[in-house]
Amino acid sequence: MMFVFRSNYGICLLALSLVLPLVGIGWGQTAPSPASDPAKDYLQAVSLLEEAQQQLEAKNPSGALSLVKQSNALFTRFQKESAAKLAEHELSSQESQQLAINQKLATDAQGQADRLLETAGAKKKQAEELRAQGKADAGDAAERESKEQYLQAQTLSIKAAIYALRNQQIIFRFLAP
Repeated sequence: MMFVFRSNYGICLLALSLVLPLVGIGWGQTAPSPASDPAKDYLQAVSLLEEAQQQLEAKNPSGALSLVKQSNALFTRFQKESAAKLAEHELSSQESQQLAINQKLATDAQGQADRLLETAGAKKKQAEELRAQGKADAGDAAERESKEQYLQAQTLSIKAAIYALRNQQIIFRFLAP
């Protein structure tokens, strides 16, 4: 009797696993997607960017990276959806100067990050060599230094992305109310 119950239970689970995804597909097709408001989305992208900057300053690079990715997704969408409006919009000389400054800061930060990545890789290799020579303490110290350099490189890369997104913020400012 117990075997029959388990068998029926297995069949029910199998049926549910086949039916539930189909029901989910049907629900997804019937729900209308709300039209997005460019002004609201622009303000959200800027807010995400501000929060990313705060997370980076608070030494939370993973939180900052997540917010940068979300903000970038919105600005990327603006590039696709607002291309015609963007062509009509002209930047002021002050905005153009700020774009150049942000671009230089982004390039410098990414350059520093790239150099730190090379140094961190060399330190990691040195740590492995020191351990192979039986110098575990020196190897551990080199590995800690390598990890710290990787973290600094990640922080600088995120900072570079924030500068680049600041340029997007300036370029799409016309979307704001």
